[in-house]
Amino acid sequence: MLDPGTTGIIVLAMMAFMLAAGVHIGVTLGLGGLLGMYLSVGPDAAWAQLATVPFSTTNSFTLAVIPLFILMGTLATQAGLTTDLYKAAHHWLGRLPGGLAMATTLASAAFGAACGSTIVNAAVFTKIAMPEMVRFGYDKRLSAGCIAASGTLASLIPPSILMVVYAVITEQSVARLLIAGLIPGLLSAAIYMAGIYVRAKRDPSIAPIPDIHFTRAEKWRSLRGVWGISFLFILVIGGIYLGFFVPTYAGAVGAFGAFLIVVGKRRLNLRMLVETFKEAGITTSTIFIIIIGGILFARFLAYTGLIADISDLLLGLDLAPFLYLMAFAVIYLILGMLIDPIAIMIMTLPVMFPILIGVGYDPIWLGVIAIKLAEISLITPPVGLNVYVVRSASPVPLTLEDVFAGIMPFLLLDVFTLGLLIAFPSIVLFLPNLMM
Repeated sequence: MLDPGTTGIIVLAMMAFMLAAGVHIGVTLGLGGLLGMYLSVGPDAAWAQLATVPFSTTNSFTLAVIPLFILMGTLATQAGLTTDLYKAAHHWLGRLPGGLAMATTLASAAFGAACGSTIVNAAVFTKIAMPEMVRFGYDKRLSAGCIAASGTLASLIPPSILMVVYAVITEQSVARLLIAGLIPGLLSAAIYMAGIYVRAKRDPSIAPIPDIHFTRAEKWRSLRGVWGISFLFILVIGGIYLGFFVPTYAGAVGAFGAFLIVVGKRRLNLRMLVETFKEAGITTSTIFIIIIGGILFARFLAYTGLIADISDLLLGLDLAPFLYLMAFAVIYLILGMLIDPIAIMIMTLPVMFPILIGVGYDPIWLGVIAIKLAEISLITPPVGLNVYVVRSASPVPLTLEDVFAGIMPFLLLDVFTLGLLIAFPSIVLFLPNLMM
């Protein structure tokens, strides 16, 4: 058996090589964990973990909420709720400076209340909003950056898949975490919209005001299209907040509610159902592979005692709590340039969570900060997962350079929002502390 230090170096070197070769992050984490356990604890422990972890992970009642939230979002898309949302926002905001981009942000935030997936959110609004903004003369970079950034709002606005993953890793309340993301998510959307307005006011050429006029009656009629999202939001988040059901039941109720909306809009057919379940299954499988691989890697860290050693070393430095938080943020942002946010959380939280709680930070507040950092990582070069989603889904010709250039102002707005959440923790903790 090798000592933990030597084993860690070998495992990290192997994982770096696999990531550079393009191996899926979940597979990389899993193989790294198995190799580490094989070298440090022995083959019996490694094979025992491989035999038990996949089943014990996917058999989790808490994690069952992930496929249910994904299914709810997929059904909501099939019901055309995204188109209705964008149409309503367009009617009310279209005549303002940057109005179409603001409408996209608002509609994306609202859809986040039924989706939970940043990838789905970004892909859907790229197809809906990108052609419209370009048709009315909007700058392609502003349009692409707006869609990529507002797509990340699904990470904070409940229901959020990342919140569920954080809750499972840190053994916190899923319900309190989901509710905690609501105000920060809406604040993020408001700051995006304010930033768009200021930019369009200073430089009207990037967002010309379209020559369209809607009557007051047309504006009010457009609000009929938002009833579906409002219904799902009240059903799921209202039920969790008032204590009517736990998040997993809420996911099931929300998925069934989305199904009823599809039936009510007469869009139900066999082909649509097959595609819906296929898409939800693929997305769920991808997420679960990352979680399983991450748990295997975390078991390796726990078996070798590396987590306890690192925690003791860092706490022994006796630094100010803010410095530990800044170190956490820097690690997140660096890793976010390279790998998926779920993988980042699985890799970092077993080590950093006990340290940050040990120096006095609230675990629910820390969850929102971690998700906000994950949002930023989703649009940070050179990976920026949402950037690639927008680029690949766009009906309008786009280069990666266009999207990355468009995203930079939104990154600065995200840093400003993060600063507010750190400076005023009550923004995060107000609603969770009021829960019944």
